[in-house]
Amino acid sequence: QVQLAESGGGLVQAGGSLRHSCAPSGRTFGRYAMGWFRQEPGQEREFVAAVDWTGSETYYADSVKGRFTISRDNAKNTVYLQMNRLKPEDTAVYYCARTNGLIIATMVNQYTYWGQGTQVTVSS
Repeated sequence: QVQLAESGGGLVQAGGSLRHSCAPSGRTFGRYAMGWFRQEPGQEREFVAAVDWTGSETYYADSVKGRFTISRDNAKNTVYLQMNRLKPEDTAVYYCARTNGLIIATMVNQYTYWGQGTQVTVSS
C-alpha cells in the first residue's frame, strides 16, 4: 500500500503564493504519473494539474493555467505544486495522487493512491 504524505497549504491573501509537496512514505515514486486535485465542500473532486513520470510533460486545468506549476524531483522522491497569484476561488482541500501508469491522467478514477489532503484558504 502506497501512502502519500503532503505538506504545504494554509491561509494566504489573494495574490499570494503557496507551495505543496508530496512524497510517498517508505517507497519511491517509481515510473508513475502524478497529479493534484482539489475539492470544495459539497463539490466533486476536480483535476488541477498532472505530470508524467519523467517530469517533462505537464497538463493543467484551464482555471489554474499560467498561475500553478507542477513539477517533480525523482531524485528527492517529491512532487510539488507551486501556486501563484492565488484567488479566493482557489480555496479548497488539495490532494496529491498517483496513477499506475506512465502518462498524464486527468480523471479521478485514473488515480490509485491519494494523499490525506491539505486545506488552502485564500482570503479576499
